[in-house]
Amino acid sequence: MSTLKSNLSRSQQRTICSQLGTVKLKLLYKASEHGFTGAAFHQRCDNHSPTVSVGYNVSGHVFGGYTAQPFSQTGHYVNDDQAFLFTFSGDQLLKYHVASATHAVRMIRNSGPYFGEALVLVNGSTPVVYSNPGAHYNFNAAEMHGNDLNLTECEVYRVEATTELERPWRTVIWDSYEKRTELMETIRTYKPIARGHVTSHAISGSSTTSLTTQFRTYTLKDGRERKPLPIILCDTMGLEESKGAGLDIDDISSILTGHLPDLYRVYTHTWTKLEFNPAVPLHSEAHNYQKSPGLKDKIHCVVYVIDACKISIMPSKLEEKLEAIRRKVNLLGILQLVLLTKVDEACPSVKEDLRNIYKSGYIKEITQEVSARLGVPQYCVLPVKNYSEELELDINCDILLLSAVIQMLRFAENYFEELSDRMSSNETKD
Repeated sequence: MSTLKSNLSRSQQRTICSQLGTVKLKLLYKASEHGFTGAAFHQRCDNHSPTVSVGYNVSGHVFGGYTAQPFSQTGHYVNDDQAFLFTFSGDQLLKYHVASATHAVRMIRNSGPYFGEALVLVNGSTPVVYSNPGAHYNFNAAEMHGNDLNLTECEVYRVEATTELERPWRTVIWDSYEKRTELMETIRTYKPIARGHVTSHAISGSSTTSLTTQFRTYTLKDGRERKPLPIILCDTMGLEESKGAGLDIDDISSILTGHLPDLYRVYTHTWTKLEFNPAVPLHSEAHNYQKSPGLKDKIHCVVYVIDACKISIMPSKLEEKLEAIRRKVNLLGILQLVLLTKVDEACPSVKEDLRNIYKSGYIKEITQEVSARLGVPQYCVLPVKNYSEELELDINCDILLLSAVIQMLRFAENYFEELSDRMSSNETKD
């Protein structure tokens, strides 16, 4: 038997699930497959609970209802104070809670999901919607379904709890000041001779506009003695979907090969900042163009920063830009990592306790999706939490971030080893 394919996007499923706790949706009934009839609906959905019922119409509206009570064919109303109707407005979910809990759901034999007398999907065994705002649910019909009562699809999902994984899919030592100290000391004393860790010598594999308009380099300093640490972070303008917007792909090559100067400045009649111009990449005759960059000027590990809440709605044009950049990076022999940020905003259980990050099947799914869409191995995707509201350091947040920095150092070390091997090979040939 073929697997049913959901019409809900991953983003829409996650948005619905975020209203219900740590859960997932299992598709039980799909009218286009099983029939737009009450009999087909009840055969697939009776005695299942909780459920989410979803209707789709020609106008493109996605709407429906949730009930914690199992469906049946008794003809009676069922009390459910948790029931609600919903619709999508863009990526946002609009909810309409039941106004009369004793009339939340009605169990009608020849119809599909029947919410009070307010909303019925597959009404009278026909592919239409019955809509009556105010009958136990208050909503705006135009907002709910655009007054388009012709169904193109109806789906019913069972809501299933997704308990924390029995074993974390990555191992982290939490709540340990000793572990944080160890990680910080590793970074302070780092030298490119490390062994015994997961890495790779082979290459595999957002706000509306970027807030960064310059190429900046940042030297990290030891908090105790303010001595420079053996790592320099380079920040650049972000990618954007539109053509001629965001960082130019040719500027990426200049950055990677060390031709782009810090602050990306140009000399006119005074020293002024030259911001990234997406329409005109840096050219070799520009005043500050570094024509003979040294090894220290080049990038040794590329890190993409991706919002965990937005990966499912990444535009195809942006995905194409990333693919083009990955090819350029691969040709230069530079390994690539992904920092998956805002994981606490993406998963309620992680927001409740950051230590659930590698027990969350939901975060694991996002990590797998990032791996597939960005073309990097899953071990190259590192979920982290941003400092946003905190006024004090959080030890668990630090452990994730410091572990990510160490992985950057390890990947940079691989770059140097590959470079050393190529130089040795060339000397042997000479």
